Amino acid sequence: MRKVTLLAAACCVGFSCSWLPAVAQTKQQPAQKKTGGNPVFPGWYADPEGIIFGKKYWIYPTYSDRYQKQVFLDAFSSPDLLTWTKHERILDTAAVKWARRAMWAPAVVQKGKQYFLFFGANDIQSDQEKGGIGVAVASKPEGPYKDYLGKPLVDKFHNGAQPIDQFVFQDKDGQYYLIYGGWRHCNIAKLKDDFTGFVPFADGTTFKEITPQNYVEGPFMFMRNGKYYFMWSEGGWTGPDYSVAYAVSDSPFGPFERVGKILQQDPAIATGAGHHSVIQVPGKDQWYIVYHRRPLSETDRDHRVTCIEEMFFDQEGRIKPVKLTNEGVKKHKL
Repeated sequence: MRKVTLLAAACCVGFSCSWLPAVAQTKQQPAQKKTGGNPVFPGWYADPEGIIFGKKYWIYPTYSDRYQKQVFLDAFSSPDLLTWTKHERILDTAAVKWARRAMWAPAVVQKGKQYFLFFGANDIQSDQEKGGIGVAVASKPEGPYKDYLGKPLVDKFHNGAQPIDQFVFQDKDGQYYLIYGGWRHCNIAKLKDDFTGFVPFADGTTFKEITPQNYVEGPFMFMRNGKYYFMWSEGGWTGPDYSVAYAVSDSPFGPFERVGKILQQDPAIATGAGHHSVIQVPGKDQWYIVYHRRPLSETDRDHRVTCIEEMFFDQEGRIKPVKLTNEGVKKHKL
């Protein structure tokens, strides 16, 4: 056998060797990736906030594990929705002295040359406990972030809303609002220009309740064609029926009358599809929904993954039900 091999090698010197198998002559090129696939990156991650900074897409999720292990936040960036870079521990409890566990649902905004990351911590159950919604600041989207206030921004229950699941919405006049709340109550509050606190409304109140029907947690707001779209999560986050519904209004304060669900489980794909955010491609009527779901093979409450789908509207401006996929979305550079 050894002699035959040597002979074959020798006779190929200076000759075409066309009789050899084609596989020995050609190197197969890997197939080009056409879609990003779901989940979009490996690991257990939930409550994703998707946003665009410059020429990159960013996702800031909750690290999905037991509360005592949720002591840091990671971020992910992509130039095209196909390949994602992990930025580890952009914020952790070592940088926030009052936070000790359950760091949840980051919301990030750029203001000037700074990036502000709003987060929940400690999962407080009463006004007597330490924790709530905090703010961290950095000079780059990937951090590192440091505690901005040295204390929570919201540390009490107002209108029955647990201080978690914060989202920062900028209105068309430039004003920033904090929209937040668990325990089936949602508040909106007017942020000070420097994000150090709140400006009371004309009637003297600071926290206005805007809770729609079936609201549980995970609020998100965006504008399209002059209308305010308010979205939230329904159902129990540990169960298969976790889902997303929405309402539309002419004002960020509502009233918000529930239209219906647009994201929910598909028994053929995944369960517990909820706690989302929305990305609009700048200058285009092109939208993506970023959300978490639980793989069919998983029963652990914390085994959740982050996914992306395209989101469409009908001619009347209603959001079309989102189809869960394993393929995800196509490449799109900014």
